[in-house]
Amino acid sequence: MSHDSDPQPLTASPGSALRGSLRPPGDKSISHRAMILGLLSIGETRVEGLLEGDDVLRTAAAAKALGAGVERLGEGRWVVRGVGIGGMSDPAETLDFGNAGTGSRLMMGVVGGQPVTATFDGDASLRSRPMRRILDPLVRMGTEVVAEAEGGRVPLTLRGPREAIPITYETPAASAQIKSAVLLAGLNAPGTTTVIEAAATRDHTERMLRLFGAEVSVEAHGPGGHGRRIALTGQPSLRGTDVVVPADPSSAAFPLVAALIVPGSEVTIQGVMMNPLRTGLITTLIEMGADIERLREREEGGETVADLRVRASRLKGVDVPAERAPAMIDEYPVLAVAAAFAEGTTRMNGLHELRVKESDRLAAVAAGLKANGVAHLVEGDDLVVHGDGAAPRGGGTVATHLDHRIAMAFLVLGLATREPVTVDDGAMIATSFPSFLPTMRALGGRIAE
Repeated sequence: MSHDSDPQPLTASPGSALRGSLRPPGDKSISHRAMILGLLSIGETRVEGLLEGDDVLRTAAAAKALGAGVERLGEGRWVVRGVGIGGMSDPAETLDFGNAGTGSRLMMGVVGGQPVTATFDGDASLRSRPMRRILDPLVRMGTEVVAEAEGGRVPLTLRGPREAIPITYETPAASAQIKSAVLLAGLNAPGTTTVIEAAATRDHTERMLRLFGAEVSVEAHGPGGHGRRIALTGQPSLRGTDVVVPADPSSAAFPLVAALIVPGSEVTIQGVMMNPLRTGLITTLIEMGADIERLREREEGGETVADLRVRASRLKGVDVPAERAPAMIDEYPVLAVAAAFAEGTTRMNGLHELRVKESDRLAAVAAGLKANGVAHLVEGDDLVVHGDGAAPRGGGTVATHLDHRIAMAFLVLGLATREPVTVDDGAMIATSFPSFLPTMRALGGRIAE
């Protein structure tokens, strides 16, 4: 779908309690990586539960353009026939990633380490997002930036070397995208490529590289062991494998928070990934007093998953430490919604990374809270929300800035405010949660087009 099409406003209204069960879409991070590592492997990679949102479909199309055989077998079932490391071919056309920040940045790492030339582009939102933080380490590894828009933004063209140069790179920010781009480029480097991060970020790339046959070591690093030192042995022989994609905790966050704030609700969310580097929101909500019960913990696709039973709860304000940000970076918009219903002050510390997401999420969340009568303030990179334990007024229209998580977060807000809440555009929700509207309506949520 195009994100430059006519806006599709949506309005959420308060109603009855939410009831029922659901399985959220497959995890977007795992889905992107399954396609990418399938491309770089020899043999077939079969994927079950792939997120068929626009972002992942763009990555699938890019993998095909670079030489992989990519075929959809049925709903969520795909096969990728890889070309192996060094086996990619120059794409005939520009790789259009639409709104997909993760897909584009990870694929820049792939192209940047391989002897191919490719041009990357995307929609208006992606064209506004900084890519220099990805390009800088890639240039050190031998990538040539042939062309770029102002400030290192897309559209840009990369030409990779015959072999990448192995480097040791300390990431300037807690970003799994930077780490992953360097590691993916390092697959075609003789020797060891090392990434050092001051705070541990989501580790799906490391886990999946091992699943496909790469040698990756991870050690605690820095004060208190909060950081990580990740070392990849280059030029492995990656083998196609089977991947079962667990349900996305970032998508599960929206029905989860809705169930907490709509009075009388009880919802079961099935098969949610419980990777400790992705469960910061659940940890925070439980600290706030949320009634969230883990059921049937099990292993799927190399990750621990569980069903979550969630009941409406009286929440209280808490202080969210900055070091938790990497484990819940995509969930702050909907946490701000939960905080609006809590009694007391919730302070979310160290949210700089929100400023370089699909939108400046920190500014967008603050504007949405203001439009709906929620007391708050932004202090530097901290967001402070003041709640009195009662439902906020609502009644506002929220500018989404082409950001799917802003749209979904404020639709969740509108399910429990005193007056309906409108988002100016919900079209881009399809990038990560294509079934969001029917899912929420099936639970009893009132969302009108």
